[in-house]
Amino acid sequence: MTLLGAADPLPLAPRRVLVAGTSGSGKTTLAARIAAVLDAPHIEIDSLFHGPGWVKRPSFEDDVHRFSATPAWVTEWQYGSVRDHLADRADLMVWIDPPVATVMRQVAWRTLVRRLRRQQLWNGNTEPPLWTVLTDREHIVRWAWQTRATTATRVEELRIRRPDLPIVRLRGHAAADRWLSGALRKASEWSL
Repeated sequence: MTLLGAADPLPLAPRRVLVAGTSGSGKTTLAARIAAVLDAPHIEIDSLFHGPGWVKRPSFEDDVHRFSATPAWVTEWQYGSVRDHLADRADLMVWIDPPVATVMRQVAWRTLVRRLRRQQLWNGNTEPPLWTVLTDREHIVRWAWQTRATTATRVEELRIRRPDLPIVRLRGHAAADRWLSGALRKASEWSL
């Protein structure tokens, strides 16, 4: 299947949606917005993965298998141990793919705000001190830069493996807004 754009009609009324994108691209925000349009639960996959101290929760895979067996959900497409499983269960993939400069600005700003506010994320975790961007190779800002091309590769591999899976590519927030209020809303009305 060719990639669909913001104005292209969806071939189905989606119920199980994956949102792909680079760290900082807006995956989680978009996933929550899709869930609201579809009246489906948004399962923030980071909240299932990260335990206290940023350690992977032992029940992560079981939790993912449990929610993905339900008829409706929206979640982010990440974490290698469950990525294929989620892709096999999904009936729609949405790829948020803004320009690299936009992603880097968003991830840097989000990280700065979360750190300065000491915002509690998942299971009591907070962003590390800002100076760790210089010392930690897996700091989220460095991670976003280092992995910026991997989503495109993964999406292309998925297109080959699951040619039946519709994939919508949105090049930024304006495209996401148009798609949410247009093609997605129209498709969601089919299921009412």
